[in-house]
Amino acid sequence: MAVVMQMHWPEVTKDQYEQVRREVKWETDVPKGAKFHVAWFGTDGFRVIDLWDSAAEFDQFVANRLMPAVKKIGVQGEPKVIMSEAHAIFAPNV
Repeated sequence: MAVVMQMHWPEVTKDQYEQVRREVKWETDVPKGAKFHVAWFGTDGFRVIDLWDSAAEFDQFVANRLMPAVKKIGVQGEPKVIMSEAHAIFAPNV
């Protein structure tokens, strides 16, 4: 069952996010199970919504690729992550 991952990490800056993107290369070396990613900076900080084939595949990506890069770059704080089973998915032009 597909899962939706919601992340809020107020301490992340735009520069740090771009550094992590370059380091992890998820757009050119797509992680197993990754389906969709959108990130933005709101008034309350950095936010992400992802769609994954499973929570286990997301967890593997975090442990093996994302967190090593986050630590290398020196991002502060800890993200608040909420995982939910997807009920319906509609992505007509993706």
